Amino acid sequence: MKVFFDERQLGHAPTHYFRRGAAMPHQEQPQRAEILRDMLIGEGFEITKPQDHGLAPIKAVHNPDYVDFLPDAHARFVESAGPEALAIPTMHPGVRRGKEPKDIHGQLGWWMTDTSTPLTEGSWDAAYWSAQTAVQAAETVAAGARAAYALCRPPGHHAMRDCSNGFCFFNNACIAAEYLTQTYKKVALIDIDVHTGNGSLDILYERGDIFFCSLHPDPATYPTFYLGHADETGEGDGAGKSLNLLLEQGASQDEVLALLDKGIAAIRDFGAEALVVSLGFDMAADDPLAAVKVYPDGFGEMARRLAALNLPTALIQEGGYLGPSLADNAKSFLTTFREATA
Repeated sequence: MKVFFDERQLGHAPTHYFRRGAAMPHQEQPQRAEILRDMLIGEGFEITKPQDHGLAPIKAVHNPDYVDFLPDAHARFVESAGPEALAIPTMHPGVRRGKEPKDIHGQLGWWMTDTSTPLTEGSWDAAYWSAQTAVQAAETVAAGARAAYALCRPPGHHAMRDCSNGFCFFNNACIAAEYLTQTYKKVALIDIDVHTGNGSLDILYERGDIFFCSLHPDPATYPTFYLGHADETGEGDGAGKSLNLLLEQGASQDEVLALLDKGIAAIRDFGAEALVVSLGFDMAADDPLAAVKVYPDGFGEMARRLAALNLPTALIQEGGYLGPSLADNAKSFLTTFREATA
């Protein structure tokens, strides 16, 4: 199984963010990717750097004005607020009418939804190469590989068409899925991160060629809130092409696997020709953001069932934070998927 990663993804290094009214250490740390990288090396995976596919695949999914805002946003913020300030929005427009502000502080609120994606000096390069890693996995699969894994960091599935959200700048999984539609008429994207793939839902909601399924706790009571309810099934060409499968908080491994089976059945019914997996290890029982109880053997079983779809598959890394079992969970899933698709 092909594996892709670029060390420049480690450059995004937020120290803290605001959650429930308090500043706290940021969960999305470079160490996450280092742990996964080192596990891959230890298990004999060959890691390759992605090629530079440019901005076109990113702008095919995201508002080009949003993409163009990001490269110098941190430098402009530091020039205005100083190097000690936290580069997050402190005001929001609510409903976006009128025009994008010219002031950097107004722009932060225009393009960023929350406090969880602070810009740091290395954020642009990290987000850019995270997206390139996803494109490389998709290109590899489109060229005939059975499977490819993109170690993407920062993650992507909360990023919406025109704004960052939930630790995410670019929606890597949607970028990969969009790329695959150049080769396949029907692509499925299944999100097994514990949080709603709200950004993916936003981007794909009116698409008829990409089926989207997300497993997550009820967004009425669990972050990222707002999107991901069971009655959100798509609109227009995308009617019936979105499926949100809701878990109870504290759900057992067996309950998660049973719901995964429903998602897999829906993918078969859709007639998918290729698959993208938003792969989150924060389903783990000991993850710092834990809400359900999946263990290493459960991640292996998830991999086995997804591989049984027998589809060309791009695995795109999403969440999975600095809990004790992170490496074990990743090892179980990725080695099982490698064996099942060899």
